[in-house]
Amino acid sequence: MTLIQKSNESGNANDPANDNDQPGLLEAVSLTDEENIADLVRRTERTALWVVLGMGGWLMLVPAIYIVLTHGI
Repeated sequence: MTLIQKSNESGNANDPANDNDQPGLLEAVSLTDEENIADLVRRTERTALWVVLGMGGWLMLVPAIYIVLTHGI
């Protein structure tokens, strides 16, 4: 394949490598309005709380799984 036969499929070469098109997240991070920043922090705290509770719930099942596997109940 010669250089002339190659097509430029990459689009704009000046775009950053990570162009995932997530405008909602980028707008929320670059906000200067205190209410929007507080809302972002509240949502992050809520998500972290659910993650910790979910991990704790799964860890509570470990003894039950152990008993089932060792005793064949």
